[in-house]
Amino acid sequence: MKHSLPLVCRLLALVALWPALTLGQESAPAAKPEAEPAAAPAAATAPAVEYSKKGADTCLGCHDDDVTLAVFHGKHGQPADPRSPFGQGQLQCEACHGPAGDHTKRVKKGETRPPVIRFSRDSAAPVSVQNGMCLGCHEKSMASSWHVGAHDAANVSCASCHDSHARKDAVLSTRTQADVCYTCHVAERGQFQKPYAHPVRQGQLACSDCHAPHGSTADKQLVKATLNQTCYECHADKRGPFLWEHAPVAEDCSSCHSPHGASNPGMLKARGPVLCQSCHSQQGHPSVAYGPPGLPGGGGSPVSSLALGNCMNCHSQVHGSNHPSGATLTR
Repeated sequence: MKHSLPLVCRLLALVALWPALTLGQESAPAAKPEAEPAAAPAAATAPAVEYSKKGADTCLGCHDDDVTLAVFHGKHGQPADPRSPFGQGQLQCEACHGPAGDHTKRVKKGETRPPVIRFSRDSAAPVSVQNGMCLGCHEKSMASSWHVGAHDAANVSCASCHDSHARKDAVLSTRTQADVCYTCHVAERGQFQKPYAHPVRQGQLACSDCHAPHGSTADKQLVKATLNQTCYECHADKRGPFLWEHAPVAEDCSSCHSPHGASNPGMLKARGPVLCQSCHSQQGHPSVAYGPPGLPGGGGSPVSSLALGNCMNCHSQVHGSNHPSGATLTR
């Protein structure tokens, strides 16, 4: 009995607190289940893209003209090349023109045949779609240069310049490339027809010798970082370094020369002394035409270096000189 009292006390306390404990333990109302989101409307299931059953054989059943068949004379139509659309395991015509399953099916009279991707300037397919097909294979060869170039920025399609069905793509030949470029660059065609021009119309030089048509980070899509570096590819003797430099030469060749062609010898923008005097003052120099007193430049002296016709008759080393006495580019 000595040790039963604490137990009795504990039992009495439990009985006294029981109502409070039961009140605190009343079951909370069951939480309402979260409303299930409304079933999204069934997404419109795009029809499965189908390819033709016989590949190129199906296409050639209708497209058996010389223009189409010429693809087998170029790189795109070589069965022995695994990189070619006609290589083993490739999709042949549909590798470029997209799935043609619907295009090759019979259509009812009056219905329009579902199109495939057509490559041309007047194609209904957007330029992004046309170029996307080309870049699927040629992306690595052009790296990122195409996407920073002016042609991509101007939304020019690959097919505007290239003809993958031709026996020989005209834009890849030095002799015929310029004619392709001229379809857009009309002003340059006129410049190359001038008496003094780079030998582009003679087929000895191509536009791509100076410009990178697939894009570059240089101005005017030049093949080198600057205009001068591009010119030095052919005109290495003008590179220097020179003991006595002519500042405009070191800065920019186009300060004096028109790169595509001009009416003046050396493709100069103007004849001397007019070209020279566009930078150099006439005052105090014998290039001023001396005449009787009272006339412009008058001084009475019959001596006139201007009568010789050109500053370069004396200052012959206009691109720079290494002669110890060539400070004035005369030797």
